[in-house]
Amino acid sequence: MEALGLNLGYLLVQIFNFLIMFVVLKEWVYKPILNLLEKRRETIAQSLEDARVAAEARSNAEAEANKILADAQAKASEIVREATERAKAVESEIKKAAEAEAAKIRQAAQEEAQGERDRILADLRGQIAALAMAASQKLIGEALTEERQHALINEFFSGVKSGKVAVLEGATLSGEEAVVTSAVPLTEDEKKAVQNDLLAKLGKDAAVTFRVDPAILGGLVIRVGDKVIDNS
Repeated sequence: MEALGLNLGYLLVQIFNFLIMFVVLKEWVYKPILNLLEKRRETIAQSLEDARVAAEARSNAEAEANKILADAQAKASEIVREATERAKAVESEIKKAAEAEAAKIRQAAQEEAQGERDRILADLRGQIAALAMAASQKLIGEALTEERQHALINEFFSGVKSGKVAVLEGATLSGEEAVVTSAVPLTEDEKKAVQNDLLAKLGKDAAVTFRVDPAILGGLVIRVGDKVIDNS
């Protein structure tokens, strides 16, 4: 080996180091990522099924409300045909009561469906973790410099790319105050980039507040008045 210009000891050490790195990546990175992705897939499938059931329940509730309204209208029509002026007054009262009851039933059904939908959407936010793991897998699988890896991770958490907030590109906003929520505290440069983009859309006198909420995992959630831009 020395005649070939190779250091056998050094070569064996490098081979040993490579084998250790391979085992570590396989057991503590690759397998956990696959397990997390499978769990996310199952969660998404269950959430979609829950959404289908909620939508069906809402449809049935609205159909029942419409049936009640139709029945009430038929009853009112029968009173009109058979009664005198007094019966007409009674008919009007019945119709009003029936319509109010139907409106209450529709409202209750809509609120129940809305609550179920909100719960399902909250559960779906768990898939963000799978996306983060997929991003990690991509970093491991590509020959990226440490600087590039840090840049990708910073873009993931801050939503700032090349000094611009990607989610705000093309967005139309109006208001006097913006609340920016991120998973981790933004650096001063990232805050400055976000603030500059928001002030360019809202005006220089607008107030920009930054919050931290680890529950969103990554990206930004920007609220301006009643408008929410969710890039988490």
